[in-house]
Amino acid sequence: MKVLVVGKGGREHALCWSIAKSPIVDQVFCAPGNGGIGLNAANIVVKDDDIASLVAWAKQNAIDLVVPGPEAPLVAGITDRMTEAGIPCFGPTQAAAQLEASKAFTKEVLDRAGVPTARWERFDDLVKASAHIETIGGPLVVKADGLAAGKGVTIAMTVDEAVEASAAAMDERIFGEAGATVVIEEFLEGEEASFHVLTDGETILPLATSQDHKRVGDGDTGPNTGGMGAYSPAPAMTPELEAFALEKMIRPTIEAMEAAGAPFRGVLYGGLMLTADGPKLLEYNVRFGDPECQALLMRLKSDIVPALLAATDNELHHVDLRWWDKASMTVVMAANGYPGAYDKGSEIKGLDRAGALDDVKVFHAGTTRDGDAWRATGGRVLGVTALGDTVAAAHTRAYEAVDRIDWPGGFCRRDIGWRAL
Repeated sequence: MKVLVVGKGGREHALCWSIAKSPIVDQVFCAPGNGGIGLNAANIVVKDDDIASLVAWAKQNAIDLVVPGPEAPLVAGITDRMTEAGIPCFGPTQAAAQLEASKAFTKEVLDRAGVPTARWERFDDLVKASAHIETIGGPLVVKADGLAAGKGVTIAMTVDEAVEASAAAMDERIFGEAGATVVIEEFLEGEEASFHVLTDGETILPLATSQDHKRVGDGDTGPNTGGMGAYSPAPAMTPELEAFALEKMIRPTIEAMEAAGAPFRGVLYGGLMLTADGPKLLEYNVRFGDPECQALLMRLKSDIVPALLAATDNELHHVDLRWWDKASMTVVMAANGYPGAYDKGSEIKGLDRAGALDDVKVFHAGTTRDGDAWRATGGRVLGVTALGDTVAAAHTRAYEAVDRIDWPGGFCRRDIGWRAL
């Protein structure tokens, strides 16, 4: 087979690496990829949001399977366009991708399906939003309705903070059109957990459990980011909680999407909050989490490609996935200043020394090759991923690899996995 992965981050590097190991795959391409992805796949110069060019390239090169990594191509309809061209594409249709494209859409689906979630209201008028905030009082959560690259959520502890966040989204348009409408939710307290499943619209295949760290600083402090690290398995996701999430959250959602005429196929990733009143669903993503994907694929014992194909062909009931009986951990190294303004072009040394450790893989999220040198090109730049017999052992090995990397222009959290440890 020839497989095209769409995207350019650490999640896409992990997908390319995993897919390239499949005995039924001859070639892996990535559009547009990055310097490090070029170690495991052939990068092609097509942007991941240029759907027409991606379809044309896939047809010209007889691609057998397309695997979009990020949400934007899915929301733009890449699955619909590839399917129309006769090319299997792993991921939801544009209609089904609304589960990530619109927070309000998702909340409406959850309410129809009876899925436990935070109380919410939708606003496209700042005066009405402000009045609602004054009535409810803090703390509250303010979310841009549309896609905001993981940065559209503000946890506002006071009324003033909530009003400011709403104004920044709706009036100042700091998230562009994604913030023209906001969803204002009750603040939920508890521990967060991630639950990924593969589905073909009927069969649901849970993946290993994982947990990520969104805040930029140690101790879960500072602003939210796209993710500063992840580990698997997550002790917080007990077998009982997995069963609850599957039967009371995931399955009712998939049934509701089918009833709405937008059947969901692909990977559905639920963000859960484990509250004193029981689990609540925070939001859905319609693709693998980043960096959860890196941690999950490091533990995957099975060939991923038959599972991706089965999800596109309504054959997932034939598939079983096996996992290494080990823990994995991904530590994200980011450019100084992230998630705010950050410098690009700083040199990264020691990647070979880090990758030479047993059970370690360094996934590249934002790098380029400059002769013999590696340089940083993004905010989140590396995902240093390790296996260990326990979460503690994976933690030790991951940070041993981090400490072999010489990059004064970057930083990482030193406490990934602290809840499990």
